[in-house]
Amino acid sequence: MKILITGANGQLGSEMRLLAADDMDNEYTFTDVNSPEGVETVFLDITDSRAVTDLVKAHGIEAIVNCAAWTNVDACETGAALAAMAQKLNADAPENLAMTMKETGGLLIHISTDYVFGREPYNTPCREDRQGTPTGVYGRTKKEGEERILATGCQHVIIRTSWLYSEFGKNFCRTMLNLTSERPSLQVVYDQCGTPTYAMDLAKAICHVLHDYAADSATTYAKSGIYHYSNLGVCSWYDFARMIQDTANALATAPEEMRHCDIRPCLSSQYPSPVQRPAYSVLDKAKIQETFGIDIPYWTDSLRLCIENVLRQD
Repeated sequence: MKILITGANGQLGSEMRLLAADDMDNEYTFTDVNSPEGVETVFLDITDSRAVTDLVKAHGIEAIVNCAAWTNVDACETGAALAAMAQKLNADAPENLAMTMKETGGLLIHISTDYVFGREPYNTPCREDRQGTPTGVYGRTKKEGEERILATGCQHVIIRTSWLYSEFGKNFCRTMLNLTSERPSLQVVYDQCGTPTYAMDLAKAICHVLHDYAADSATTYAKSGIYHYSNLGVCSWYDFARMIQDTANALATAPEEMRHCDIRPCLSSQYPSPVQRPAYSVLDKAKIQETFGIDIPYWTDSLRLCIENVLRQD
């Protein structure tokens, strides 16, 4: 099967590259709007609907995995230009991909977010059919992206995830590793709860869906729908930060400075932000587990693997 990966140089796309290297059953085309030196990338602006359709047809693409998005949650609240960029990448672009897959009869796997929830005071894991009312531009545009995909009627698997981190790019795990090495103390919010997600685990789940789709002989993919995926368990951002520090400290390769940073809990009200983040966005993973038979790791086990990789690289 011929597969197109968008946003291929982001943290999830980079993990997809690693898995694709060992996948002898499928042929991958990796696309992005930037191309780091030494990384083979086909230029594709997914906000250009004609460019998407032309590339898909030229390469005979049968499935798209959309890893591209505007993810700077705070920045898109600060001005009309950045809000417009979030709209283009998070809502317009997914519709372009979906319309092309509808035309060609392929599958779109689209990555969405727990930020489609936000205003509701939930205290139990969020199911796919639970009402969501996003509180900021990022969440609203991601929710609109989902709705536009559904409206096209294409074959789709929309995967909402949360608190994504990896060895690649800018994310909470790498930021905490850096800050605990540089500062004597930190404050991290403890009144926002969710589940960290290792991008490699999400990439493996995506590949599982791709192989399931390739093996399906039906004209229409019966497993089209919205699914939730994060690692198992629940924590606050404070717990996440402490576990990053403790895990790194348990490894002999961790810098000495990291061991002495004092991480303290604080309230969200003490950490000003232009957007209200979900207070509780733990995702219920039962549907994706039951539908695809996916085994989901516990969040602290995956965190250790990631930190080992980061420290090895550094």
